[in-house]
Amino acid sequence: MAQVSVSHMQVTFPFRLPDTITLFVGSICAFLLAYLLTFGVIALCHRLGWLDRPATRRIHKQAVPRLGGIAMFLAFVIASLPFYTPGSSKETVIYWLLLVSALTIVLVHAYDDVKGLKPLPKFIAQTIAVIIILGPFGTQFHGVLLFGISNPFGRAIASTHQPWYLKPELTLFIHQPEISFAAIPAVLFTWFWIVGMMNTVNWIDGMDGLATGLVAITGVFITITSWVLGQHSIAILTAIFTGAVCGFLPHNWNPARIFMGDSGSQFLGLGLAVLSTMGGAKVGAALMLLGIPILDVAVVAINRIRSGQRPWHFDMTHLHHRLLATGLSVRQICYLFYAMTIFFGLLALFLTRFYKLIGIGLVGVTMAALIIWLDYLQRRRGVPIRLGGPDNEPPNGLVTAEDNTTVEYKRATPSQYEEQQKMVSTGGLPPLTST
Repeated sequence: MAQVSVSHMQVTFPFRLPDTITLFVGSICAFLLAYLLTFGVIALCHRLGWLDRPATRRIHKQAVPRLGGIAMFLAFVIASLPFYTPGSSKETVIYWLLLVSALTIVLVHAYDDVKGLKPLPKFIAQTIAVIIILGPFGTQFHGVLLFGISNPFGRAIASTHQPWYLKPELTLFIHQPEISFAAIPAVLFTWFWIVGMMNTVNWIDGMDGLATGLVAITGVFITITSWVLGQHSIAILTAIFTGAVCGFLPHNWNPARIFMGDSGSQFLGLGLAVLSTMGGAKVGAALMLLGIPILDVAVVAINRIRSGQRPWHFDMTHLHHRLLATGLSVRQICYLFYAMTIFFGLLALFLTRFYKLIGIGLVGVTMAALIIWLDYLQRRRGVPIRLGGPDNEPPNGLVTAEDNTTVEYKRATPSQYEEQQKMVSTGGLPPLTST
């Protein structure tokens, strides 16, 4: 009964357009909406003073609005209402759960973009968003629950006499989305996938156009994969999502007139996580497409923990920071990441089952090669990336150095800021000290 009432809230045309036309028209409308709405968000941010101002941990040199996520979210919602027609009642429920979950994420992180929040409230908001998208009503999960993945070694046709390692799908203790203690591993896996994707997009959003472009490219390939699998309704929804991201990209391209902020990066990560699991068979493709950023986040987090820092501690050790330290420009770094994502996206389209597993392994090899190459370049330049960042800098005053001598520490003044930015682009950002 609830599903029927929800489906009646969908805005529909008096006539049904062919799926191909709906896909292109819907994505174009989302593009135009995001592009135009971003102008309004920029004007509003400047009027209210909601700007991301230059600081030690920033690369930009001027105050820039950072609420672009609101424009992308509104464009996605407005365009999807008339153009997206769910392919099943379950899709209808997932769609509305996604909107409610995304609204929660955008509102909480928009407040964070303006006023600032500590990590714990943001972590709680992410967990609430996952609970919403699970849809735990009654005795079942009505939303997205990852309790099975394609078996790269399995046979295409299932049989009751097959051993578990030859079945086409590997499951986590359950075979139906029923609420039970046995479903806890699947719930935790779903939480890890969605929260991990949100934080991955958030952490790679460190340069103009980088995260926006990578999400857009990933969205294009998920759209194509869904269409090839015959999941036309999911392809249309993903195309609308991708159109909204692409509409924001011209404003976010270097030099950016606006940042997406945490409201944008968290929304994009949530959208990718859900859209790549709707209908199944696209999680492996998403891992290949975003494999480099995902591994980058994992490597950086592990290094921070090994150094006694929290995983979310800010430093300049991400892959894009290392590339910037070699002398590449922001645009060149974006082009490099775009090219790698497109390459692995094409592989994901043509590789199946076991070969897709090899493709994911190739992503790991590429990441290792990049790290070795960058370490070599930095050693040759004599400017290794330092782990520390401004989050652990002491206030102005006397501090004890590593050799137990006393030095006077001073934060960067506005007159010193320009020089710091030159240091970022030429080889790292060591702390400013004076003896």
